[in-house]
Amino acid sequence: MTLMRPDHPYFDAPFAALAHRGFSLDGLENSMTAFQSAVDLGFAYVETDAHGTVDGVAVALHDSSLDRTTDAEGEVSELPWAHVKEARIGGIEPVPLLEDVLGTWPELRVNIDVKAESGIVPIAEAIERTGAHDRVCVASFSAERREATVRRLSRPVATSAGTGEAARFFLGGLLGLGTLRSLEHVHGLQIPWRVGVVPVLTERHVRLAHDAGRVVHVWTVNNRAEMESLLDAGVDGIVSDRADLLREVLEARGLW
Repeated sequence: MTLMRPDHPYFDAPFAALAHRGFSLDGLENSMTAFQSAVDLGFAYVETDAHGTVDGVAVALHDSSLDRTTDAEGEVSELPWAHVKEARIGGIEPVPLLEDVLGTWPELRVNIDVKAESGIVPIAEAIERTGAHDRVCVASFSAERREATVRRLSRPVATSAGTGEAARFFLGGLLGLGTLRSLEHVHGLQIPWRVGVVPVLTERHVRLAHDAGRVVHVWTVNNRAEMESLLDAGVDGIVSDRADLLREVLEARGLW
């Protein structure tokens, strides 16, 4: 059976290999260097997270604070861009503007996780200014944050389910109930394939999503055997810190 793919250019590729926060083996996640490394490897998709500064600037950063990944401290939502731009990821790389991530590589498809309410308006503005609608997927654990972001856009973008929507889909699949309603507002699922050590994604769930015309992307998979197992289950995308390894696996299967 042929998968009825979502009607959005973001999903045109036969398989979505997503470099998680770019590609860096030396702790420089979500830096321009990490994104360039993914592009240099041949990746057409990257995943990033975004927050908004107190003066409304969207930055590519996973944590709500600068503390873990940079040589500075403080909550991004409470700091001006003038302060955040002085921070260095791993003491080396500046925290990038989301607009620079979208604008530097005009063909690159970017999965954006809206991490906090502070990011809603500046993320939408960055997408608008770069005209990146056809190559962006807006995601969030919160469906409300995702929808608030999407409502501010002049053109449609790809979207993926929030935690509540994904949970309802999984429960419905396990109980044999209808599942389409839980995914009616999104193009697909971007989910962990296991919780702790317990796998939660089954081939049945993948099949149900496909029957509903939705794609399934799985994060964060850094082990070759797990990548192979998920490909066997029919997933449509894998998010990985090991972009190099994921490329090898996909090349061997003719999916690169």
